[in-house]
Amino acid sequence: MPQPFTSRAASGRASLTALLLAGGLCALTAAPAVAQPAPAASSPTAPAAAGPLRERLKERLEQRRTERNAPEGDDEGPDELSDLGGRSGGAALSCADWSKRVERLSKLPRFKAASGPKPDLADVPYGPLERERLDVFRAKGPAGSPPAPVIVMVHGGGWCVGDKAMAGVTANKVARWTPKGLMLVSVNYPMVGDGYGAVGQAQAIAQALAFVQKQAAAWGGDPSRVILMGHSAGAHLVSLVNAEPDLRIAAGAQMPLATVSIDAGAIDVVKQMPQVYPFLKLRYEEAFGTLEPQWMGASPWHRLVKGASPWLGICSTTRKDDPCGQARAYVEKSQGLGINARTLPQAKSHAALNNELGQPGAYTDSVERFLAGTDHVVARLLGAP
Repeated sequence: MPQPFTSRAASGRASLTALLLAGGLCALTAAPAVAQPAPAASSPTAPAAAGPLRERLKERLEQRRTERNAPEGDDEGPDELSDLGGRSGGAALSCADWSKRVERLSKLPRFKAASGPKPDLADVPYGPLERERLDVFRAKGPAGSPPAPVIVMVHGGGWCVGDKAMAGVTANKVARWTPKGLMLVSVNYPMVGDGYGAVGQAQAIAQALAFVQKQAAAWGGDPSRVILMGHSAGAHLVSLVNAEPDLRIAAGAQMPLATVSIDAGAIDVVKQMPQVYPFLKLRYEEAFGTLEPQWMGASPWHRLVKGASPWLGICSTTRKDDPCGQARAYVEKSQGLGINARTLPQAKSHAALNNELGQPGAYTDSVERFLAGTDHVVARLLGAP
């Protein structure tokens, strides 16, 4: 069982079921609130209208708060880093504060978020904690198909919020890859609000990896062909599990076939901490601590050793904190250790890189070419030459 990381986050649940990730939480800031006509003045003869009027005023206040976090210029996309909560011009929030804000906004009708597709197996426990659960989407190949390679998908949310069931995490990936004969497993894990920092969360992901490898055959999957994939904070976590053998050994996990990092929240944590967006500073400190030795212990670049699996670093060229620079440095170190690694820069927003993966087009094709190059069975299923 992962060891809890002492966190400065206030106690409280970060397990939310709506508005957490790209396609969900990005809806909170994807478009400015549309101004509504001012409500007519209430009449003394109509006291029954007071309740609905009060609710409308509350909603308008929430809409104005959301508008204040919108980007000031056009240099940022409408969903820039929205799954991490807030905007580059917004005030810094702790994990506890952001979780409360998301929970509050999730109750507004205009912010209802759609869940992804229904899994074949839902909320399968891989550990004793409530958030140590995963969903299984089986491959849709014909009867008698060989065991399916497995993609283990880890959601983002700034180590604070997030959910395995959000449409942005699963919808396009399930639609693209399960008909091709691959299985997708979407994973929840403990949050900062549960007392787990980044290292404790990585321990949970290593535990989930070990569980999937042990159970894959019973689900129709191939335990020797398990691919780690994650977005944002989840990309940091899968990269750390891939880089740090001690995490896998402690959990009883085998080396993944490959690792796909979708615009990681941090690859070199020591480099990232001084340049993190100000509105994210508190949350990064809660996840990584405030001292450089703590940062090094949670940094994939620093923990990387010879023998890690092939790694693809997808990165947004529109972010101001230069994730592609960190990805290139990780690739350079990997290649010096004899590890197959490459970057995939994309002129897409942080959220779009997650939401759009699986949609037909050059972006998905590039990811599939990387995966096909790691294994001949995966190459055949993906239709690679």
